[in-house]
Amino acid sequence: MKSWILGLASAAIFASAGVAQQATAPAGRSYIHAGRLLADPASGTVLRDKTIVLEGKRIVEIRDGFVGEGAVIDLSKAFVLPGLIDSHVHLTGQQNPNSRLDGVTQSNADQAMVGAGYARRTLMAGFTTVADLGGTNESVFALRDGIKRGNVVGPRIIASGSAVSIHGGHGDINGYRDDIMHMLSEQSICSGPEDCMRAVRVQVRSGADIIKITATGGVLSNTAAGLNQQFSEAELAAIVESAHRMGRQVTAHAHGVDGINAFLKAGGDSIEHGTYLDKESIRLFQRAGTYLVPTLMAGDFVARIANGPNNFFTPAQTDKARKAGPLLIDMARRAHDAGVRIAFGTDSGVSAHGDNAQEFALLVRAGLTPIDAIRTATVNAAAHLQISDQAGRIAVGMPADLIAVAGDPLKDVTELERVNFVMREGVAYAKD
Repeated sequence: MKSWILGLASAAIFASAGVAQQATAPAGRSYIHAGRLLADPASGTVLRDKTIVLEGKRIVEIRDGFVGEGAVIDLSKAFVLPGLIDSHVHLTGQQNPNSRLDGVTQSNADQAMVGAGYARRTLMAGFTTVADLGGTNESVFALRDGIKRGNVVGPRIIASGSAVSIHGGHGDINGYRDDIMHMLSEQSICSGPEDCMRAVRVQVRSGADIIKITATGGVLSNTAAGLNQQFSEAELAAIVESAHRMGRQVTAHAHGVDGINAFLKAGGDSIEHGTYLDKESIRLFQRAGTYLVPTLMAGDFVARIANGPNNFFTPAQTDKARKAGPLLIDMARRAHDAGVRIAFGTDSGVSAHGDNAQEFALLVRAGLTPIDAIRTATVNAAAHLQISDQAGRIAVGMPADLIAVAGDPLKDVTELERVNFVMREGVAYAKD
């Protein structure tokens, strides 16, 4: 597809050989001509022939018709919508046959550099905001801060850093020599309520925007410890209380129903995965308006790898992947049918970075309409991450985070897999 960028004077943006390029946001006013505009996915209303007026990185006006001169971006033939939000990624790595070796050969600096590449790929897929829910503090926080300073191209990052986990559980080091595991274990690993309060406080001190915990076992931890609850109720209560006292939300990786329900009863803020949720889980979600982040791509990916001819998982990982992976679509369908709030999240880093938008088709398979699915990645995800004043809508006063596609994603949600234009905070990117 030809570039839609016209008349941007010395800040012109062109893409050659499929490589995205960047221009500094114009210092004065600039104008975006939007042929079709889904400014507020909550309403679902598609506006036509609008001009979005920018002052630097912010939207200052939305006018009828195509107006403005000088710095004009022509998206008059395109469908424009807010930049997408992925509430669950792991930018500093990606599953591959050498993943276990990467964990003991890459330095934190190496992982930050790897993350810089994946961050750019994620942004160019149309995701202008992500929540990174795992990875070493040093690598993830450095990447987040580098993007914020403008040293690195990527999405806005809300970062948890290392997950708060139990000794020997999902999130701790498993499957290596004992001395290696002791050396690589993070300060966020804990046992007992007091120690888990310490772990939360260490994460906040280190720079965590959000606290991520592993309430249950996990598919990709190299241990045959199952997928059920791992923290005690007392530990969960201590974590949630100490995080909330320090102004941080707590989200829980949780597969087993016992861990899901125990975390929700402890006052946790959101659930990642939710594989084995039941009617009681749904009641608990509904009672507090808690968000579910179903990560359907992760389930699809691990099931395909575990059952495929080139399976690179260990036996412990394979067994859990074959059992849990295929269950996520039905889980999301039951949750959606019951009115549970859903926020978009892929767990990318399990599946490939840049493929994030494939989650939309899986959400539609789970019973969401295309506009429902788009809401999960815009207004819902913004509310879930408490950033509704920064992302999720195209509105006056908001940062100019928006994307464009050629077709109508309300008719074919897979259009979002073919994003052709991305703007984050007034800085435009384009691809052929």
